[in-house]
Amino acid sequence: MASNSPSAQPAVADPGPLGLAAFAMTTFVLSISNAQIGTGAKGVAAAALALALVYGGIAQFAAGMWEFVRKNTFGALAFTSYGSFWIAYFVFGKFVAPAIGNAGDVNAAVTVFLLSWTIFTCYMMIASFRVSTAVALVFVLLTLTFLALTIGAGTSSTMFNQIGGYLGILTAIAAWYASFAGVVNATFGRNVIPTHSLAIQGH
Repeated sequence: MASNSPSAQPAVADPGPLGLAAFAMTTFVLSISNAQIGTGAKGVAAAALALALVYGGIAQFAAGMWEFVRKNTFGALAFTSYGSFWIAYFVFGKFVAPAIGNAGDVNAAVTVFLLSWTIFTCYMMIASFRVSTAVALVFVLLTLTFLALTIGAGTSSTMFNQIGGYLGILTAIAAWYASFAGVVNATFGRNVIPTHSLAIQGH
């Protein structure tokens, strides 16, 4: 059983709210572009690219490193991986895609890239069912988002890209909620915002 003594307290603050917030904001902005909501989609996509490097990428990757310190395998793998995803997205969008040039080859590369992340997200979704309902919802929606975007890239379907965009917005909202709950509950020192934890306690 966990001890209540000060020495048993974690050495660092919970990095989860940071990782979730970084993921949520970057996903939200990119998904606005994918869903083609409003005008200026090119400008929104550029904003997403900047967030992908700094907030979604570096900040989320750092959260993953702190999860390793806290011995949280799920959080460490999730935040480090999706932080790396956003950095890779930045590198691909800024350097790789322009170097490829041919639209068909770019689509093929994007399709394989998204398919790989769909597979990873699918098995992380299964693991998320032992974390909390809030986190599990993020992974269910993210799996559907990646699946829709993979189909959209593979078939050059604007409809599936837009569906992926709307699903991505829902994913971002769910991640923001989980981040909001994490920071509020930690600040108040009690469960103010429900997340319905599913983790096994006291082991």
